[in-house]
Amino acid sequence: MTQIKEVLQKLETFAPPVLQENYDNAGLIVGDASDEVRGVLISLDTTEDVVNEAIKKGCNLIISHHPIVFSGLKKLTGANYIERVVISAIKNNISIYAMHTNLDNMAHGVNKMIADKLGLINTKILAPKKNQLLKLVVFVPSSHSETVRNSLFKAGAGNIGNYSECSFNSEGEGTYKANNKANPFKGEIDKTHSEKEIKIEVVVPKYLKSGVISEMLNAHPYEEVAYDLIPIENELASIGSGMVGELAEPINEKDFLSLLKTKMKTKCIRHTSFLNKPIKRVALIGGAGSFLLQNAKAEKADIFITGDVKYQEFFDADNQLVIADIGHYESEQFTIDLIGGFLIENFSKFAVRFTEVNTNPINYY
Repeated sequence: MTQIKEVLQKLETFAPPVLQENYDNAGLIVGDASDEVRGVLISLDTTEDVVNEAIKKGCNLIISHHPIVFSGLKKLTGANYIERVVISAIKNNISIYAMHTNLDNMAHGVNKMIADKLGLINTKILAPKKNQLLKLVVFVPSSHSETVRNSLFKAGAGNIGNYSECSFNSEGEGTYKANNKANPFKGEIDKTHSEKEIKIEVVVPKYLKSGVISEMLNAHPYEEVAYDLIPIENELASIGSGMVGELAEPINEKDFLSLLKTKMKTKCIRHTSFLNKPIKRVALIGGAGSFLLQNAKAEKADIFITGDVKYQEFFDADNQLVIADIGHYESEQFTIDLIGGFLIENFSKFAVRFTEVNTNPINYY
């Protein structure tokens, strides 16, 4: 038997909810996490049609990209589609879980999916987040330094860019005096003891802090572990908004838009004027991403791809790059495959189904 909470715990290693933006509402929105999973339905949005589809397919867990509830619900009377979705889910014992900006902000998330569809290489986060890192300093007896260091690496500490198991180690001498209630690693009660120690320093993403500390404490031989957690302002290259990369070979603007239209399965692309130069460097963000236009310019992108661009925002291209609005739904539609692929890889005891409902509220005539 697999409980819903087991599925969610695994998903949250893939896209930790703590990384969502402060306006967001990712996580379990409706349901009991202790229920057994009978089937999972994955969708971009949770609509009434999606809930009905879950009922027909015997799925009691819906995982969507967009949360059905962004702000608090004061009433549940069925007055609008949000309330009707929640009521229907509760009546039919269906849980609803959302992976939104936390999945957007992962280097392996929504934007990487778009980049892969377009065949981009040398990709990186367009706007890495700051204040997401800690420096962990821990003092370990020399005899156990390798064990503790490896426990830190196993939990995700010590990763910097393309390098793993990064640490700084310095030798020193620690002292302590145990009272009569203590159980010291070495030394005698009420006598000062000196121990040769290694000072280990590693960087830790904030979202991994609890797991890293837990592994460290389990591996450390001391009854009381001396360690420091220091906030650092360095950017975390694996967390942030958007993505930028390059095409293997430059192509002209018109051909690139044709490629974009085909790969992203969109019927319409709104774009600024062509600049009559090849497209090589591509910046992108799924959903509504106009806020990253300046970042795209700073990265010398030839084109910036997103959705929901407003009329006045097209002027901001200022002949420095092409803006291409492919639509909100169109830019994020493959998120379903991303989530589904992860679940299929990690669970085999229940069915993972992909919605057949087109939840795009926008039609083209």
